[in-house]
Amino acid sequence: MADAVSIFMSIGLSEQKAKETLKNEALSSTLKKAIEQAQGLLGSASIDKTAGTLLYNMVTRLKDSNRLSFLTEYIISQKIISELQLSAALDFIKSHPQENLDRPKFEAACGVGVVVTPEQIEDAVEMIVRKHKEQLLAERYRFNMGILMGEARTALKWANGKIVKNEVDMQVLHLLGPKTEADLEKKPKAAKPKVAEKVVNTEEVANGEVNTEGKSLMEQLRGEALKFHKPGENYKTEGYVVTPNTMNLLKKHLEETGGQVRTRFPPEPNGILHIGHAKAINFNFGYAKANNGICFLRYDDTNPEKEEEKYFTAIKDMVEWLGYKPYAVTHASDNFQLLYDLAVDLIRRGDAYVCHQRGEELKGHNVPPSPWRERPVEESLLLFDRMRKGMFAEGEVTLRMKMVMEDGKMDPVAYRIKFTPHHRTGDTWCIYPTYDYTHCLCDSIENITHSLCTKEFQSRRSSYFWLCNALDLYCPVQWEYGRLNLTYTVVSKRKIIKLVETGIVRDWDDPRLFTLTALRRRGFPPQAVNNFCARVGVTVAQTTMEPHLLEACVREVLNDTAPRAMAILEPLKVTITNLPTNAQEVRVPDFPANEAKGSHVIPFSKTIFIEQSDFREVMEKGYKRLTSDQPVGLRHAGYVISVQRVIKDGCGKVCELEVTCTSSDSVEKPKAFIHWVSDPLRCEVRLYERLFVHKNPEDPAEVPAGFLSDINPNSLTVIKSALVDRSVGKAKVFDKFQFERVGYFSLDPDSTSEKLVFNRTVTLKEDPGKI
Repeated sequence: MADAVSIFMSIGLSEQKAKETLKNEALSSTLKKAIEQAQGLLGSASIDKTAGTLLYNMVTRLKDSNRLSFLTEYIISQKIISELQLSAALDFIKSHPQENLDRPKFEAACGVGVVVTPEQIEDAVEMIVRKHKEQLLAERYRFNMGILMGEARTALKWANGKIVKNEVDMQVLHLLGPKTEADLEKKPKAAKPKVAEKVVNTEEVANGEVNTEGKSLMEQLRGEALKFHKPGENYKTEGYVVTPNTMNLLKKHLEETGGQVRTRFPPEPNGILHIGHAKAINFNFGYAKANNGICFLRYDDTNPEKEEEKYFTAIKDMVEWLGYKPYAVTHASDNFQLLYDLAVDLIRRGDAYVCHQRGEELKGHNVPPSPWRERPVEESLLLFDRMRKGMFAEGEVTLRMKMVMEDGKMDPVAYRIKFTPHHRTGDTWCIYPTYDYTHCLCDSIENITHSLCTKEFQSRRSSYFWLCNALDLYCPVQWEYGRLNLTYTVVSKRKIIKLVETGIVRDWDDPRLFTLTALRRRGFPPQAVNNFCARVGVTVAQTTMEPHLLEACVREVLNDTAPRAMAILEPLKVTITNLPTNAQEVRVPDFPANEAKGSHVIPFSKTIFIEQSDFREVMEKGYKRLTSDQPVGLRHAGYVISVQRVIKDGCGKVCELEVTCTSSDSVEKPKAFIHWVSDPLRCEVRLYERLFVHKNPEDPAEVPAGFLSDINPNSLTVIKSALVDRSVGKAKVFDKFQFERVGYFSLDPDSTSEKLVFNRTVTLKEDPGKI
């Protein structure tokens, strides 16, 4: 095994990824073959990381193993050098299953030998911008820049998407100048004609969905927007069951609540909340807030085997992080005695019985009726009391309700035996109520008006109404909405635990996950998460969104709230030989678009550091930053620098520049201005990419070997020796900054007084390759 791990690590896989790959016998066998073939082609030379990554991705996606050597040859010979080309190659092979491939057609289809120069990119983008110049000048930054990118990608099919995007941004900036306050104002939405609306608690919605475009969450949830029932008018809801005592119960309910809207958010405290829960939190707390009501945070703590204190704490923290304060924090366990008494009442009414069928007998469809269904009431009461006293083993007996659910499930379980001490009640109880029994009764006890839950609970609506009415209790109304899912991630508790246990991620708050604690650690502002939920809207249909849409909401918030600083990820030392004094101070605005929002001071001395990528020894057409023959401006410093001497180390790598500086007022404006640091703080920077390679890592059709085989080997890059200006020195954990020209970053809890650690939250611009 050790030899195989070494072989896989030799192509750039991490040790953890190599070990995970070995668990998949078919994948590891094919990968070994590809590596052996590659080494045969290379001879004594090693496989570089780029080729290794392409080999690994090719093996995970190749359906026809007969084409393994064919594609390996193209990768190793550097005819296929990008993911874009590899995807085109795999598509071509899939659509041409014949034995002898037409190589010229294949190479044309995947861009073999095509070289797109910076000049070609610059010229193509220039033509496109010129084509739309009139509209760009009229609409400025409200113009749909996606049109420019779309035309550029069509014209430059095999060009690097990031380079094309940067060129488009640069030329638009050159044409329009920086954004003004008018540009930053949100574009008003065009009014749409109103359409007839329908009730939202069934599969039908107004024209398929509620129109949420341009509406805030509060606007979507306020008053008549959702056509929900008014408090006390539960009976007007379609499907609501009215009994002879319903109106009396509703009258009493109104007397106790004063007609106030009441909702609840009822998570199970057995895991960390994720992005899908953010929609539930916003919907439950938001609906109450929008209608001057109250919302309870109720822990559904009826399964003591999986509940831990850390989950109770984390759930409340995340609700408050999103900006909501519960009216009260309650627990299902608060009502254990009352729930037990109600179960006794249910038996006495002839609507529940003690059953001896085992759990495995109750699984699947068409389960035969229990032979104990017509057991005498007195016998069930006696047996239920014995269950309560611990006189049966786990799984030996259950209490079941006499009803049929909407999905055909017959007589759901109300109580089961668990000899596990409870987090709050200790060993007082050895029987615990199920969700089907507890949920509606706790809603009734708390006088909930609107029981909002996700669509999968629709099949339990009939049991919800039945149980409240069977016990002659106030019956709230259950309303369903669609779940929110994201691509390129998993949110299942079991699967996240697997990621943690295998060491792929550090914990539930690893910034590559989409748990709420992970999003907070990565630096996502809560306002951005709430804005994202508002844009998704209150929909009945299940919604699956792309992560880049959430990231766009993050950029919008951070652009207005994250003060600017300068940081260098790959430093190159620069010595300014003619600086008038050794040390100066430079005042930098926190928000260049609005300098009234404050500024900070940083040192400027003879020794500064710039990004290695901001210098090229040899001038290339289209390159606008520092070269031996081309000066560049230093942001905020008021100087333009020119290279006088390039110093290299023993390996011929540029390690230092000696430059002279000139006041920017006395020279021609340079083509570009770059960021820099002087007398900086050393810090660690963590750069995150998607955790999974495929859009749907849980889909066997997309990832046959399972989600653990789909880990992106480049999902985390750690830069140990980055440099940042001293303005961030007093930052607190989770403080957020825009590192100019680099991205948005947040201070990680791993930071110490000796070393700061920053997580990249999002890049400054959306990567078109991620769309």
